[in-house]
Amino acid sequence: MNGSTGTKKIKFIAIGAFDGMHRAHQELFKRAEAIVVIEKGNAQLTPGKVRCEFTKLPCYFFHLKDIKQLDARGFLHLLQEKFPNLQKIVIGYDFAFGKDRKYSIKDLQELFDGEVEVVPEIKIDGISVHSRVIKEFIKEGKIEEANKLLGRPYMIEGKVVKGQGIGKEKLVPTINLQVHNFLLPKEGVYATKTQIDGKIYKSVTFIGHRITTDGSFAVETHILESFEGEPKSARIYFYAFLRPNKAFDSLDALKRQIMQDIQKAKVVLEQV
Repeated sequence: MNGSTGTKKIKFIAIGAFDGMHRAHQELFKRAEAIVVIEKGNAQLTPGKVRCEFTKLPCYFFHLKDIKQLDARGFLHLLQEKFPNLQKIVIGYDFAFGKDRKYSIKDLQELFDGEVEVVPEIKIDGISVHSRVIKEFIKEGKIEEANKLLGRPYMIEGKVVKGQGIGKEKLVPTINLQVHNFLLPKEGVYATKTQIDGKIYKSVTFIGHRITTDGSFAVETHILESFEGEPKSARIYFYAFLRPNKAFDSLDALKRQIMQDIQKAKVVLEQV
């Protein structure tokens, strides 16, 4: 569990899996003093404690494997034990809990002496703000649509690893990332920003199989600004899908395309 605020003082909590910490989740947080994350271990938009970076509220984690055998009364007792002055529980319209999501909002309302505030479905441009919807957009390369529901640019992070070496010598220099736990967007080229050691640089990023060269899968980002150094890790923020992954007849043809990608990325990034 994580958080700096003493739990005895906390009266209002928001509960959920909160993968994404998106705009609908933020509506719950406006009504709470702390966040209780039910960690299922399958978060891909904001895995683990990455969630804590997208809120000013203290975050407390309950791992599903530790609580899934509890019935509704046992789950509520656990919450009240952790937050002895609990007066209000804030949940989303589709909240369910317990083994196989057996228990509903109605069960929580019947058992809890305090207030259960249910935040209704949030829609933007007629689209439900839901982690499932955002994930589908990302898988399809629809970055602008995903970002609109997230309320921020989609981000991944990873460890910097050694690349195949062709980029710096014959194409453009890139930083190669090994990414775990985060959902990767559709294969292709993206206008991005890359954060290294706290500083953010404009960049263009490729995700996919390097079908023109060695065929291996890669996440590699080319920094568009002056940059030197050998970072150990990096974050990539996605702004727009530029083109799908495709094969080229030669490295020269690939390089010409990369130059075009860079110009497109610069145009996009001038506007964000």
